[in-house]
Amino acid sequence: MKLTEAPTVHPTAVLVDTTVGRWTDIGAHCTFLNVAFGDYSYMVAYGQAANCTVGKFCSIASHVRLNPSNHPMERVTSHHFTYRSGDYFEDAVHDESVFEWRRSQWVTIGHDVWIGHNATVMPGVSIGTGAVIGSGAVVTRDVAPYTIVGGVPARVIRRRFPEDLAARIEALAYWDWPHAALREALADFQRLGAAAFVDKYEDRPPLG
Repeated sequence: MKLTEAPTVHPTAVLVDTTVGRWTDIGAHCTFLNVAFGDYSYMVAYGQAANCTVGKFCSIASHVRLNPSNHPMERVTSHHFTYRSGDYFEDAVHDESVFEWRRSQWVTIGHDVWIGHNATVMPGVSIGTGAVIGSGAVVTRDVAPYTIVGGVPARVIRRRFPEDLAARIEALAYWDWPHAALREALADFQRLGAAAFVDKYEDRPPLG
């Protein structure tokens, strides 16, 4: 499939109150609610995202869940008849305070984050730029930039890059380069390791 500057959204995907960046791809049966989805990012089929920001160049596998809905556990029952009350009783209305609370539990995903198949990122979590989330992980705490996590609940496996190199990559901010500059540097993206790439471009990024 050839992507274009205009977003590619599968006909079965549902996007509500969502903004989608350039060169993006949203797969079959994905559902987005109140999402800001960054340039070049993609989500494969059957993903769900709500109340979150996704940075640029993120790779999100199938069946990923970003910010699943929490239930109000402090009540005598967590069942949604207490806040979706209008669905159950003719003379009742929904309790909007619960939906406002859910919207306040924002999830933030940085740039160049890879989220593996069937992972879940819980409400209120921030994932730093360059992080990797293992398949099936349940992320309940913030993840530092360029850190690899996995498991239930997700725990640190190792750093993707040393802190000094990670800081240099973040300063380079290739995700903000124009499309033509990405093309100009494509061969080096493909053949150079991270340190060598930064050595070459941190003082003279391509103009495109």
